[in-house]
Amino acid sequence: MAGISQDLAARGTHGLMEIVGAIYDTVLDRGIWPDVLKKVSLFIPGAASAVFWEDAASNQGDVYFYDDGISPRYRQLYFSKYVGLNPITIPRFFAQVDEPIATADLVPYEEFLQTSFYREWAEPQGLVDFVSITLEKTARKAAMFGVFRHARHGIVDETARRRMRLLAPHIQRAVLISKVVDFKRDEAEMFAQTLDGLRAAVILVDAGGRIVHANAAAQALLSRGDVIHSVSGALGASSRQAGERLRGIFLGAAKGDNAIGKDGIALPLMAKTGERYVAHALPLTSRARQQAGRKHGAVAAIFIHKARLEAPSPPEAIAEAFGLTMAELRVLFAIVEVGGVPQVAEVLGIAASTVKTHLGRLYEKTGAARQVDLVKLVAGFSSSLVT
Repeated sequence: MAGISQDLAARGTHGLMEIVGAIYDTVLDRGIWPDVLKKVSLFIPGAASAVFWEDAASNQGDVYFYDDGISPRYRQLYFSKYVGLNPITIPRFFAQVDEPIATADLVPYEEFLQTSFYREWAEPQGLVDFVSITLEKTARKAAMFGVFRHARHGIVDETARRRMRLLAPHIQRAVLISKVVDFKRDEAEMFAQTLDGLRAAVILVDAGGRIVHANAAAQALLSRGDVIHSVSGALGASSRQAGERLRGIFLGAAKGDNAIGKDGIALPLMAKTGERYVAHALPLTSRARQQAGRKHGAVAAIFIHKARLEAPSPPEAIAEAFGLTMAELRVLFAIVEVGGVPQVAEVLGIAASTVKTHLGRLYEKTGAARQVDLVKLVAGFSSSLVT
């Protein structure tokens, strides 16, 4: 494995382009995600990587795609028990989208090593760190891409962060488009025909932005003309800024997968009625996707769908409402999950006196008088914000 990792690193830009191309191919065939993520794990490098979601309020989560680097036993154990005990679950909800976040960015590393999560789940596997990027946040959960670091890799360094930044926009785009449309393997070979049966608006464009194919949903949007429109056969947007960004996306897609970068991951569009839409751009310039767009000479597929108005997640809403620090928020959710002061101290790897100090501040800031009141407070925020 180390030899392959060094080979990928040595190949530099070519190795990166190969991985990025494979990431976009997952849109047409989700079954290749495990192999793609194995390449990602070697590139960062790390012991395992996954695209997953977590709900910090309910302490639930699951994996969308993974590379089998974590054994089934530990994967099941994480989501059945340790997702709520992981000290970085709550702080991760406050992480900036697109920016790599390592364990030490969220909690003191020495404190992390004292937690039951590390001692009982991470350490037995030889895992020492985790670096992740938030792909999407909603009121209910956050979708993330993350890589586990083994002792042989060491804690997350700047090289790992830089490589995460290189891959993140492409993974984000592929995942978001996969949410909009689910191609079957045989349908991917009939790409244009398949587009016509999709509920989302999909438009194929060439390098100049000329519309070469539009499905029924896209034709309906074009006929309305208040979100997108056609000018002399070229795709445009209702706002000048969005139109300029679209043109940049078309030009970037023509130059290859890596050139498109962050543009078009989630381009906001607004109708004259105030309705909000989101556009995602998928390059069609390599591998299976090149075959898909070849018939029309298309360089990109633009997926457009209505956007939902999302409320902040319960942890974010609670922190803002009561002015809680990250440490206080961790103690609050630990009390909800595991109970009394001694148990919380054990789980978080801090002294019982420290827990009591945070607890006193929680009572003062929230107006609660007992731990049960804090549990009710969290439950109230969670139920009112679930969509």
